[in-house]
Amino acid sequence: MKAVVCTKYGSPEVLKLRDVEKPTPCEDEILIKISHTTVTSSDCIVRGFNLQKFHPARIAMGLVLGFGKPKNPILGMVASGEVEAIGDAVTKFKIGEKVVAYTVKSATKMKFGTYAEFICIPQDWMIFSKPANISSEEAVAIPYGGSIALHFLKKGNIQKCKNVLIVGASGTVGSTAVQLAKHYGAKVTGVCSTPNIKLVKSLGADRVIDYTKEDYSKTSEQFDLILYAVPLLASNKKGYKKQLKPLLTPTGKLISIHNGSPIPNMVDLLFLKQLSESVVFKPVIGRIYSLEQIAEAHKYVETGHKTGNVIVSVN
Repeated sequence: MKAVVCTKYGSPEVLKLRDVEKPTPCEDEILIKISHTTVTSSDCIVRGFNLQKFHPARIAMGLVLGFGKPKNPILGMVASGEVEAIGDAVTKFKIGEKVVAYTVKSATKMKFGTYAEFICIPQDWMIFSKPANISSEEAVAIPYGGSIALHFLKKGNIQKCKNVLIVGASGTVGSTAVQLAKHYGAKVTGVCSTPNIKLVKSLGADRVIDYTKEDYSKTSEQFDLILYAVPLLASNKKGYKKQLKPLLTPTGKLISIHNGSPIPNMVDLLFLKQLSESVVFKPVIGRIYSLEQIAEAHKYVETGHKTGNVIVSVN
């Protein structure tokens, strides 16, 4: 099968398209023929081992992923596709079923492997049937941005928030957060650049601030929750907390998506699936690349100015 192999940590050029052995499912695994995967800021961080030398998570990252080069040379964490084969003990899925998979089980169990034509995953990992009303491209965009946005919105007690500010509203996490915040009944102000104003408004934002023309930290409004959803790759503004705290209500919260990496759970993923089926939440697709163009996709994501999700068409 075709797969993109990460031979060592480094720039996007370390990603090489190769012919590798097609996997065979173990007793409790399903074999997915992958149609689409994604490229996220987390993928870029893993590929480049991009954490500061003395970052507290650097050693833990090395222990899980491998030092010098990845233990699993095929990166990628999310896949949509079709079940092609199942192990003898599999009861949850059937051959031919359309599914979406997130190859992270826990903080220490990260399988990766979705930059390929096929992948084997245990049936009790983060796998769910694809919503029938959306495409495979859209479905693969649900788990990553969706689970991160939902995690941090719940951390900010979104159910009780009346006025929410989302900085980075047109990105993978931000575009989801706008829709989820509106679902919970909040008034939403989104911050983005000029080309994305129309998009953010279409997602339900009540007001959109163009940061290229207006200093959003000078707004006269106050917010119950401010979600700073600017990707780590683009966010080198250490002073954002000082800028944004004056915009909070006395009991308001300022939360950044950089504050830890949430581990996905099936409850949240199934909730997001339900919202997509009821057309409350629709993943935003920014660009679609082929498997052969994956290095180019990584370069684009690393600019820190992508719109929505970056999808890779595999088959």
